[in-house]
Amino acid sequence: MFDLSLEVLRVVEDAAVASARTMGMGDPNASDQAAVESMRRSLDTLPIQGTIVIGEGERDEAPMLFIGEKVGTPNHDETLTVDIAVDPLEGTNLCATGGAGSITVLAASESGGLLHAPDCYMEKIVVGPAAKGAVELDAPVKQNLKSIARRLQRGVDDLVVVVLDRPRHQKLISDIREAGARIRLISDGDLSAGIAAAVAGTGVHAVMGSGGAPEGVLTAAALRCLNGEILGRLIVKDDAQKERMQAMGISDPNRVYSTRELAKGHHLVFAACGVTDGNLLRGVRFTGDGAHTQAVVMTSAPARVRFIDTTHLENRPDVKVRFR
Repeated sequence: MFDLSLEVLRVVEDAAVASARTMGMGDPNASDQAAVESMRRSLDTLPIQGTIVIGEGERDEAPMLFIGEKVGTPNHDETLTVDIAVDPLEGTNLCATGGAGSITVLAASESGGLLHAPDCYMEKIVVGPAAKGAVELDAPVKQNLKSIARRLQRGVDDLVVVVLDRPRHQKLISDIREAGARIRLISDGDLSAGIAAAVAGTGVHAVMGSGGAPEGVLTAAALRCLNGEILGRLIVKDDAQKERMQAMGISDPNRVYSTRELAKGHHLVFAACGVTDGNLLRGVRFTGDGAHTQAVVMTSAPARVRFIDTTHLENRPDVKVRFR
């Protein structure tokens, strides 16, 4: 795969700037629509034959980059065929209310490199490189926390675990507190938290609980580049959902997926851009000279992680570039 990293960086940056202009206006659908429309426009300028394999879920009743949608502008017979997973705006409510941690996200791989996950929930546990191989999805919470603490050479009481603040996590939260670890409850954004768990210095040591399956695949793509680990199992709500999974090629809904099974591509590219300030990325800032963004772009082969600050200059003769 030729180097798509700067191309996908531009896609998430443009989407972040577009959605940031709706920040704090109280309209999640408008925020999501701004990100989706920007991302679609940018994707259609890339010299690829792209297929959306993870798109926006119907659950939010928001505009979608739908699964199966074709993007890109093939320019010759050897145009690269790419599978693309997107979350045009993770944390639409966070953007709409001005909350922390909203990001725009895209992952890409060669064809077949990303699991075609249905729009359902997934049980997850996410850890960084040091704790890779030390946790099990079905192990007791206390055991997993002890294993993580041992690998990090610290006490369980020094760990911070991110959990989505949902009624379904009541027992999980109780078990974590009983084990002695600290909890950071979040209203949205377990994808961003999962990436933070694999980056030293963010103050996040693990993510536990259930969240969206598509977000699980995107997290796996990032963790393949960061050498972290996610374990996940799809949650089947009803027979209709089970049939849909089977139609997508998922025969065993009880299977525990590893990081590599969720994102098995040999050439993975992952990019995210901050919309509002979070643990990992700063949000978009607008000044008289333009918009300032902070993004991360990663590749699995070669293994590279870049944090990139960009100034998108206004088209005026008196605009100045400032050293930050």
